[in-house]
Amino acid sequence: MREISQEIKDEYGKIKDKISYEEFLKKMEEYKEENADVSFIDDISIAQMVVGNYITEKNEPTEEVKDFWKVADLETGTQHINLLGRVMSISNVKKFTSKKGREGKLANLILADETGRIRVVFWTENIKLLDKIQEGDVVQINDVEVKQGFREDETHLNLHSSLEKLDPKEYPDLPPYNDKITPLNEVKGDEEVNVVGRITRVPRIRTFDRNGRDGKVASLELQDKSGTMQLTLWNKDTQIIEDLELAEGDAIKVVGAQSRVRNGEVSLNHSWIGRIVKGDFEVPEYQENILKIGDAHEIRNVTLLGLVSKVYDTITFERDDGTTGKVKSLELEDDTGPIRVTLWNDDTDLDVKKMDLLKIIGGNIEFDDYSGTNYRVNTNWNSKLIVNPPIDNDLKVLLNEVGKYLKPVKIGDLNNIEEDGEEVDVVGRVVNLYEPNEFQRDDGSMGMVRTIEIADDTGMVRVSLWDNKAEHPMKEGDAIKIENARSRLGDYQVDLSVGRTSRMVAPSEEEIKALPSLKDVESMIYQTKKIQELAEGDRDVSLSGRILSIGEPTQFTKSDGSSGLVRSIEIADESGVVRASLWDDQANAPLKEGEAIKIENPRVTLRNDNIELSVGRTTLINKISDEEASVPSLEEIEGKLYPSKKIEDIEEGDQNIKVTGEVVDIRGNKILFEMCPNCNKRVNWVDNAYICDICGEEIKKPNMLMIIGLLLEDDTGTISITFFRKAAEEVLGMTTSEAEEIIATTGDEGSLEEKVGDLVGQQITVIADASFDEYNEEVRLNARKTLDIKL
Repeated sequence: MREISQEIKDEYGKIKDKISYEEFLKKMEEYKEENADVSFIDDISIAQMVVGNYITEKNEPTEEVKDFWKVADLETGTQHINLLGRVMSISNVKKFTSKKGREGKLANLILADETGRIRVVFWTENIKLLDKIQEGDVVQINDVEVKQGFREDETHLNLHSSLEKLDPKEYPDLPPYNDKITPLNEVKGDEEVNVVGRITRVPRIRTFDRNGRDGKVASLELQDKSGTMQLTLWNKDTQIIEDLELAEGDAIKVVGAQSRVRNGEVSLNHSWIGRIVKGDFEVPEYQENILKIGDAHEIRNVTLLGLVSKVYDTITFERDDGTTGKVKSLELEDDTGPIRVTLWNDDTDLDVKKMDLLKIIGGNIEFDDYSGTNYRVNTNWNSKLIVNPPIDNDLKVLLNEVGKYLKPVKIGDLNNIEEDGEEVDVVGRVVNLYEPNEFQRDDGSMGMVRTIEIADDTGMVRVSLWDNKAEHPMKEGDAIKIENARSRLGDYQVDLSVGRTSRMVAPSEEEIKALPSLKDVESMIYQTKKIQELAEGDRDVSLSGRILSIGEPTQFTKSDGSSGLVRSIEIADESGVVRASLWDDQANAPLKEGEAIKIENPRVTLRNDNIELSVGRTTLINKISDEEASVPSLEEIEGKLYPSKKIEDIEEGDQNIKVTGEVVDIRGNKILFEMCPNCNKRVNWVDNAYICDICGEEIKKPNMLMIIGLLLEDDTGTISITFFRKAAEEVLGMTTSEAEEIIATTGDEGSLEEKVGDLVGQQITVIADASFDEYNEEVRLNARKTLDIKL
């Protein structure tokens, strides 16, 4: 059972001889349910209602009977009393939500007689009584209760309370009501005043931290014939703006405002007992003075209207006290020029974009050497920002004319730019997306850059994304809009740089519709070629094929001393085969033999009279499905590319020929050869150490190279064939590391001879190249790939 307060127990004591304590509590619960919708009923009031059913003033009076009480005689706990006095103030009606979630209303009235003043609280059910009266009226309020308030004693109405408006002439001794209206320019600090003015600004309601809780504040700008002044509303009083539907141009009367002086300026605070009344008061008509941007000078509290010509990303910073702040810049422009605008904290969340109209009410213009326009506009907590406000049609046409140059540039027109650092906007579709790269700046800090290529229906441009822009989520085919990108003039084309002052945003639906599809873009940008059609120096080519072979990645040392990685693969289509070198990160691409791939923008070179591809950072390799590949199967390619030849028909220079024969002999008994890891040349064992004659160094751990020489025979003749590296591993059925382990275990390299000897008598089919061996004066085969081994 919940704890019962002593006050309730005292109430029960008045009727304990008439009802049991349990019955008393039961009746309290019943009354509470019956009066659940009454906003001001509390437990003590419920207890008093139960007691009232058993005792009355007639048979058991509890207090002196009076027509009305003087304020000075009131004591906490006094009930069912009447008050008489003059209304000195009436507050605006305030809304609240009870702990149980019920919504209610309350209003405060200050009543005065010749002995003092007291607060009178009107609740939801009593609010309608206030319609009868206004400040200065003499009233009698019947059946109220005195309670201890937050500041001092106060009185509360209940369900049975009533109010009568009296003739003030009959009560000459009551304190007079001062209904003087004070001109704004005569308001001094620390006084209670009544003012009338026209609202010239209704700002956004701001939130702030109030000892761990959210507070609210809004400062209206008022104007009368004498001047202007701010009227600040705090916390729940900010709801008055919505309740009275206050807007610029409305005339209001503020009763009981409290003035104060801060930083030499006088302002008004709406008092908890004050009232704001919207009506038809005699004040000057509202005339808005919009400053032309070209007339900007150091001035406070101005109104500007212009077209947003630039928007920059929000920057988060840490204040000296450790708290976090936000700042965002944009540029505003009218027909007289541009100006930089700085938004702070909550204002940075304003949903504003380039080409929007923006109205700033209450901005401060300051001199700024770094803005590019000599001045900037600083907004503050009392500024009002309106995006796309209703404006005169002629002005709208004028500003739209100003914004004609703000539209995104076609990518094909970028090459008309003649200066580095020119800011442009572009809209395009992501065609190529490369991996981000980290780098170290001169000051030792780490940076990040990522290259993408975007295209529209006029061309393609390379874009460098720096630092946090490199982390922008995107994928190939995405439509993207880049604002404030800076031009970079290259040798043959203009690139774009996207850094701190640039923005990456989603294009509009209209802008997306104007872009070609990714497939159309690729067909427009890249020239699709068959392998046989490739020529040295080709640029922007695309080819599709299947992987015939994949070599192991090889590390090497670059000229600057850093390590590099390279891997060779062979790609074929129905027209031919080409070797491709995959460099660094590309060397680790997860590829498999037989897969169909598309290579876009490789570097096409000529080496030893053969076309080769170089695949680096700016080349894209993508796996494609068989349906997309439009290339024959691996078996069809091999059948077309690898013509079969009998041994007697093999000629010097034959490439990629298919030869089938029986292994009749082994050439040489050494299978693993020690190689220098630096220059990849043979090393010699001298004085218990491996020495590289090329590098002139002792090699502690050489690389091992597997070489197998065989003699192949068919019904037309015999030919020597040599298997190197992967080809040797294929024909032997053992990796180089496995062969090293066998030698290390047995201590005898001859232990591998038996494994190689098992090949004698086997029929093998290989793909090989033919060359002339000048030492032995014969044509030999170099195996490229083993297709089949059988008895």
